[in-house]
Amino acid sequence: MAIAMYPSFVMDCPDPAVLARFYGELLGWTVKADETWGEIRPEDGSNVICFQPVKDFKAPVWPSQDVPQQMHLDVMVQDLDAAEPEVLKLGATKPEHQPGTTFRVFLDPAGHPFCLCVD
Repeated sequence: MAIAMYPSFVMDCPDPAVLARFYGELLGWTVKADETWGEIRPEDGSNVICFQPVKDFKAPVWPSQDVPQQMHLDVMVQDLDAAEPEVLKLGATKPEHQPGTTFRVFLDPAGHPFCLCVD
C-alpha cells in the first residue's frame, strides 16, 4: 500500500508565473500563478508541478556542471520535428549540445533543461 499519492515537483525559478504559463501551455494543463507561487495541473488534478520564486536564482548551465541542473523534466511527444518549433514559440531555447537521437534538450524560460522524447 502506498504511503502517499500525487507527488508534486517544485522548481525554483525567478518568476513563477512565467514558468507556470510556459509548462501549462506545453502540457495543456491549467495554470494558477502569481508572483509568489505557480502551479499547473491536468483536468483530473492527478498531478501537479509547482514553481517557487528564489531570490538571486542561478539557472543551470547545460551541459556543464558549473551550476548543475539537479533535475529536469522529460516529456513525451509523437514527433520531435513537429514539437520543436512549438516549444520554441512558447519561449524555450535549444542549446547546441544535443547528446541523443531519441530526445532533444531545450531550456525553459528560466534556463532549466527539459527534454522532448520519443522513446
